[in-house]
Amino acid sequence: MTGQTGPRVGCGAAIIDGEGRILLLRRLRQPQAGCWGLPGGKVEALETTCQAMAREIAEEVGLNVKAPEFLCLVEEHDTTAGHFWVSPVYLVTSWQGTPRLMEPDRHEGPRWFALDSLPEQLTTPTRHAVEALALRATLNCKK
Repeated sequence: MTGQTGPRVGCGAAIIDGEGRILLLRRLRQPQAGCWGLPGGKVEALETTCQAMAREIAEEVGLNVKAPEFLCLVEEHDTTAGHFWVSPVYLVTSWQGTPRLMEPDRHEGPRWFALDSLPEQLTTPTRHAVEALALRATLNCKK
């Protein structure tokens, strides 16, 4: 892998409203430009992944998250670009504020989607998060 120096650490949030819809942004830049994805981003030095997720959510959609729960871990290998990301995704069902577009040069949206009516083009972390949400729902139904 050309240019690969080691794994990068990212983070994201599956923000689910009271109707069971997920909040997504459409990426305008690479990687995965044109795809809808979870809000999130890079973890900065001396941040925990949960702190980074809360900061990124505030920066991207203007929400202050409350009581996030770990949902899944995404490992994303892009051998063509030489990237390897390790990104925890958190489940967020409580927040303050109203979702709004904070970075119009980077994203379109935000927009709520029913989990059974998602756009075709989803980022890799979003596909993993949706699978984890479905598994969680199945396990909760068996209790």
